[in-house]
Amino acid sequence: MSFDVVHEDGVTRRGALHESGSLRLRFPSPEGEGLSAVLLNTAGGVAGGDRFDIAITAGWGTQLTLTTAAAEKVYRAADSASELSIALKIANGAKLAWLPQETILFDRARLSRRIVVDLAEGASLLLCEITVFGRAAMGETMRQGAFIDSWRVRRGGKLIFSETVRLEGEVGDKLARPAIANGAAAIGTLLIAPADEALIRRLRQILPLAPSEVGLSAWNGFAMARFCAQDAARLRADIAAMLGQASDAPLPRLWHS
Repeated sequence: MSFDVVHEDGVTRRGALHESGSLRLRFPSPEGEGLSAVLLNTAGGVAGGDRFDIAITAGWGTQLTLTTAAAEKVYRAADSASELSIALKIANGAKLAWLPQETILFDRARLSRRIVVDLAEGASLLLCEITVFGRAAMGETMRQGAFIDSWRVRRGGKLIFSETVRLEGEVGDKLARPAIANGAAAIGTLLIAPADEALIRRLRQILPLAPSEVGLSAWNGFAMARFCAQDAARLRADIAAMLGQASDAPLPRLWHS
């Protein structure tokens, strides 16, 4: 799936949209100068061997917020891994918020996710991903499987952030280790650009109030917060609180459902 937005007559408007497979994009309501979009997977989840490619382009001066209609479920894979590729391109003066709901990994799920971000020098980004290992509400945990998560961020064409998380094999045992997740069932990452000193001070004031384990780092005008918790709902609430400080725009309505 590919989609772009353009700036016309002082507002953000839809550009070209190409949908394929089970991915659909819907636009629930106009929101002033910006535009909100909801990504749906009509297949109801991700199975082994599935591949999803998402390319989003925010043109000059646009404001775009994307979320998902529900948490994405990644089912048990007998053989091939599921693959998810996300490419975000944000032009000068554009603001893009990528705020999907949780990705839930079932036991023996195998997911390889790649996120590539191309930021212009004057672009703004909120990028959030939450990963849940197992369905706690059903008493299920992720014991075995694979989760490979690769992030690459460029600003002005220069690579400024590169990271790959790799959990394979006995994932449950690895998450139980104190140096990895200390038994947590959910992790989250929030990347904010730009992030000035005033914003970083506000974000640091939230840290002592968060029930989740949270770490915050800042460099070269960026801020990144990492979250780790036993309870996915608690982690999501902590991320929502930090997003409230990072942006004047309200959270997508689906985050409150």
